[in-house]
Amino acid sequence: MSFRKHVDQRLDKKERNYETEQLMKEKRSEENEALEEVFDRSTLMVIYDFMNQNVIGEIHGVINAGKESRVYWAKDNEGKELAVKIYLTGSAEFRKGMLQYIEGDPRFRYVKRDTRSLIFTWARKEFRNLGQATKAKVRVPKPIAVMKNVLIMEFIGVNGQRAPSLKERLPDDLTCMYVTLLDNLKKLYLKAELVHGDLSEYNIMVWKGRPVIFDVSQAVSVAHPMADFLLRRDLANLNRFFNRLGVKVSTAEECYKKVTGHD
Repeated sequence: MSFRKHVDQRLDKKERNYETEQLMKEKRSEENEALEEVFDRSTLMVIYDFMNQNVIGEIHGVINAGKESRVYWAKDNEGKELAVKIYLTGSAEFRKGMLQYIEGDPRFRYVKRDTRSLIFTWARKEFRNLGQATKAKVRVPKPIAVMKNVLIMEFIGVNGQRAPSLKERLPDDLTCMYVTLLDNLKKLYLKAELVHGDLSEYNIMVWKGRPVIFDVSQAVSVAHPMADFLLRRDLANLNRFFNRLGVKVSTAEECYKKVTGHD
């Protein structure tokens, strides 16, 4: 091998190593930025408080990530699996989207309008919605605790593997799933006095053959001025999804009457 070729190969290797090193630095930087975005000082203090209260024993990796929040897999001190949802306090766009679901809800009429206060209210809102739904025997993740922008709830899945969404895995009996979901929406409306407001195949889990409705932060009181519109939209989404799969669905008006009990 010529000296020049040997040098060229060494330089190529050095350049590749440099490029790899730079990529790793960039990746670490991106990971650190992502961690800092979620775990700011305030959020870390909330996590520490939950650990001191023995609500959380250990916290692991992300199981779901969105623009507005991250959900982490965790365990309590007895090894019971938990889902820890952390709302991003720096999300200004999130603030614009959430206002329409808070304004008009009689439960949250005295909320401050700064972004941080709204996000803390949003977390409490989801906690309260989960509680009302659970009490009405609607299958949702059971709420455990909430503080500021951190919500702790039941983990739906096993060994850190979350249950699949309806979009990801279809049940064996689609008709039964459709009827069960309509029944859940009826209980949510008549007993919990809530409308989900953003229901689709993406926020319904399939666990042990049964549906589990999640992402209920935007759910509104039936007294909310947008409740009727949001309910009809939820029902339209449900019918669209199951109709496309060949399920014989009820008409939009039949679904509405069934869920609300209105003639």
